[in-house]
Amino acid sequence: MNLNIFLLWTFLQYVSSALGENSVLKGEDEGFESTDEDAVHGKIKYNMRKSLDLDQEGCYLQTGKKACLEECGFNSRAKTIFIIHGWTMSGIFETWMHKLVSAVMQRENEANLVVVDWIPLAQQLYPDAVNHTRAVGVDIAKMLNWLQEEHKLPLENVHLIGYSLGAHVAGFAGTYVKGTLGRITGLDPAGPMFEGVEEEKRLSPDDADFVDVLHTYTREALGVSIGIQQPIGDIDIYPNGGDVQPGCALSEMLAAAGNFMEVMKCEHERAVHLFVDSLMNKEHMSYAYQCTGPDRFKKGVCLSCRKNRCNNIGYNARKMRKRRNSKMYLKTRANTPFGGYHYQMKMHVFNRKQFDNADPTFYVKLYGGHNDTENIFVVHADPIGLNFTNTFLVFTEEDIGDLLKIRLSWEGDSESFSSVFKYIKNSFWNWNANAAKPVLEIRRIRVKAGESQKKGSFVGSSVPSMKVGWQERGKEKGEDMRQISSEGQMKNHSSLNANTSAFAALLASVGLEV
Repeated sequence: MNLNIFLLWTFLQYVSSALGENSVLKGEDEGFESTDEDAVHGKIKYNMRKSLDLDQEGCYLQTGKKACLEECGFNSRAKTIFIIHGWTMSGIFETWMHKLVSAVMQRENEANLVVVDWIPLAQQLYPDAVNHTRAVGVDIAKMLNWLQEEHKLPLENVHLIGYSLGAHVAGFAGTYVKGTLGRITGLDPAGPMFEGVEEEKRLSPDDADFVDVLHTYTREALGVSIGIQQPIGDIDIYPNGGDVQPGCALSEMLAAAGNFMEVMKCEHERAVHLFVDSLMNKEHMSYAYQCTGPDRFKKGVCLSCRKNRCNNIGYNARKMRKRRNSKMYLKTRANTPFGGYHYQMKMHVFNRKQFDNADPTFYVKLYGGHNDTENIFVVHADPIGLNFTNTFLVFTEEDIGDLLKIRLSWEGDSESFSSVFKYIKNSFWNWNANAAKPVLEIRRIRVKAGESQKKGSFVGSSVPSMKVGWQERGKEKGEDMRQISSEGQMKNHSSLNANTSAFAALLASVGLEV
């Protein structure tokens, strides 16, 4: 067994054991404050960053010492942002910290940016680090209370950003501060020893006026998920379902770093990099859409922005009408800028003669005013239904501009479709003579762009539906490929948005490959 796999397995086993034996955080018992305050005394530092030069150490805030506020140039009228790291095995700041600090300073150069350094308490066995989170949160709350009382700091201007265990530290700070914090952002909050516990023992919506959470590593192993699975904020955003992140596949990580642990790190840290991306690429913001679950989102039925059903992710997320645990989803690119473009496609297909098990591979190609996409594989958990309106989610990495044309195609060895060809092969040339009824018709295609919310409904221009016929063609690359083609045109039938000039052009060609 690979050593790193064994180490990960051992770690998860250890955490699983801790969940069973030590699932109640210290601090619920009497005497918590005195014992844990002694344990953390002098081990937490508040490093206020003053320069984009990360080699400069900055200066340190100390509760009760007014002189350090002037020395550090603390401005109580500006935004105050605390960044809180999580569990660490290395004992040093990871590279993501430098990227996040730099991005925040470039976006908010007047803000008070404070890095909470609790490495001596975080570089311990995981259950021990977990049991320090409350005490660290209490210490942060004391710092904020002092700033509020002595320097008139408005708590509504305070934003805590916590990664992994640091997200729960931020939650405890929000619990113990005198007043209500403006915002807490949880970046893939830690799952082990927090999944399923009461709200007062983890980050929760009550810890700030606005709590937003990014979940990027919720895949379970041995009953444990590195990132917490359950929704714990006002809005909980699950990029790519909160599971497998593009660019973090095992083969890609092994090729890049030769280290299995990089897979776990890549997906867990993706929340940080998405947040950094939101700071650095404000002209290319990513949108997430409210949905009951990832399966429904993958079907393309959740691209509405009505009644606050969509939101920006990361730093640009906006406070919504007070609601709890609103789950939101989006797809992303593998690299920065991570944002892409979502399309909902509804296609009514019916067959006058039903064939069983028709489930080929489905592709779509979009033609736009700026550029065209390649063939995009469309995930469909359910078979493509006949006599049914099928809904699909299409994601593009580039902005194609105004949508001008769509091409659909199927590829595969489906036995059922082979039987279709056998059935209609000899009748294809009789269609124009109306000797036989068409086997397959596309009655209507509706398209909705998630980011712009533009909608278009498309029907045949000369017939009530697009009649599709099969034409066999030669083999390519050893595969038996057949194509459907049609001379009919499909045009924009109606628009549900007054500003849908993007859909005014013809939907010109529809193809089907098996």
